[in-house]
Amino acid sequence: MRREVLLLEEMVDAAMQVMDLVQGHDAESLRADRQRRDALLWNFMVLGEAASHLPPSFKAEHRELDWARPTQLRNRIVHGYWSVDLDILVDTAELDLPGYVQQLRDVLAKRRLSQ
Repeated sequence: MRREVLLLEEMVDAAMQVMDLVQGHDAESLRADRQRRDALLWNFMVLGEAASHLPPSFKAEHRELDWARPTQLRNRIVHGYWSVDLDILVDTAELDLPGYVQQLRDVLAKRRLSQ
């Protein structure tokens, strides 16, 4: 059970980093800033990698979250780096991640209470 908490914490941290990295930036400015872009890609990969290591039974207990999408995005970044669309990453960070982080925090709070 502790492992799930660590993975959830890692997911929240990575998602928060992604949101911080895109704040005030668009895809064009990310293209021009390699360090920021690389940090963005890294944190999206960490988010997906942590999601992929959660046990299927845990994911089944928390079907309210889309566990597959972060892993799919991670795979896209790792295996198709040259075809990653920064506009999609910025949109994901701005539109999808705030709600996703809240869902992760809700699951994390429940998990901590049950320990």
